[in-house]
Amino acid sequence: MREQKTYMLNMGPAHPAMHGVVRLVLELEGEKIVKTDVEIGYLHRAFEKHAEAETWNNVVPWTDRLNYVSPLINNAGYCMAVEKLAGIALPERGQYLRVIASEISRVTDHLTCVGASAMELGAFTAFLYMIKAREYLYQLVDQLTGARITTSYTRVGGVKADMPADFPDKCAEAFKKVREAVSDTDKLLTKNRIFMDRVDGTGAITKEEALSYGITGPFLRSTGVPYDVRRAHPYLGYDKLDFEVPVGTKGDNFDRYLCRMAEIEQSLRIVEQCFKLMPEGKHSLEPKEMKDAFEYQDQGKHGETGLLAKYKAKVDQTLQGGQRGDRPDVLVQDPIFVMPAKEDAYGSIEGLMNHFELVMWSWGIKVPAGEAYSAVEGGNGELGFHIVSSGADRPWRVRCRPPCLYIMAALPKLLNGGWVADVIPTFGSVNMIAGELDR
Repeated sequence: MREQKTYMLNMGPAHPAMHGVVRLVLELEGEKIVKTDVEIGYLHRAFEKHAEAETWNNVVPWTDRLNYVSPLINNAGYCMAVEKLAGIALPERGQYLRVIASEISRVTDHLTCVGASAMELGAFTAFLYMIKAREYLYQLVDQLTGARITTSYTRVGGVKADMPADFPDKCAEAFKKVREAVSDTDKLLTKNRIFMDRVDGTGAITKEEALSYGITGPFLRSTGVPYDVRRAHPYLGYDKLDFEVPVGTKGDNFDRYLCRMAEIEQSLRIVEQCFKLMPEGKHSLEPKEMKDAFEYQDQGKHGETGLLAKYKAKVDQTLQGGQRGDRPDVLVQDPIFVMPAKEDAYGSIEGLMNHFELVMWSWGIKVPAGEAYSAVEGGNGELGFHIVSSGADRPWRVRCRPPCLYIMAALPKLLNGGWVADVIPTFGSVNMIAGELDR
């Protein structure tokens, strides 16, 4: 009888399901996986080192590039760590706006994960449904922040602007379409025999194993552990909101799919509650007398500031809601941390000096020396930021806890003993985002 032998197979980074950002070296016996070697680091951008060279607020755009599928959660998580160290308390409306932004972002993350995973298993229609639903939410994000992906919405001390006056109505319209897409996808996949054969019972992990690896998020909850940072360590008013934490029982690819599908509905519920609970505040409505921001600037340069106090600056979408009068509801009223409104920067010498000092190197925001750790519930689990300050105008050290790193560490445990065909659904359920993983 011929002796059994194993052979090595490279899967990625060029394999379509590996998305060009990870390499699996599989040792196979026929089609059975004997051993797995996971090679990461294909998208390392030195986020943590870059953060040391930027002022406190200038780190926010770098956080967009971590989990770029749900960037608003990254924005909020980083700023919360800085605010914890600085001892800043946000206005209540600003907190709710962060929750709204984060939960919309979480839904886009889950829609992308479920849709892309289904596509890689051949369910292309489900992918189209989910990505179409995601597009509705991207349009909402654009209206709220002025950008679709690289949002940079938060600031140390709040958010950059209030929401548009018609934003709740637009959310209601979009959510209806998202719920329809999720329902259609559920009908296509959840009891589909082909889909079930690929995900039911594959990529399983026990709750003890998941906890020993430090896994969090939907991956952990699929094993039956109801750990959610929003519940375990409430932040931004999550303790005032009514929502469920979906959990599974088997910890396999099917349970992870079900958890994400259920969490989509919970996130939509949270946003709807926020609109009802958040205190009233001014929106970016047009007052009767407005001047374009460049007119403010030109008049200010010529010293013609006497009449500017009665006007409000007319700005483009990226600055809407951040004018004078809108800011007290969404930003702390502290010139040490918060940039002045455009009207003040262009219309008074004090505002101009305040603006100048906050953006000049060696001036800027001064966070007291010390260190702080703050965590939020990201799309993949606990997203944490450890901030160290030397008292300067920029971080001395920033360390990010990426949730999918711990899941990737457990990937050999999930794959070994299974079949080559199981790699696709299992890796898809990890929802590996290379920007977050490699940083």
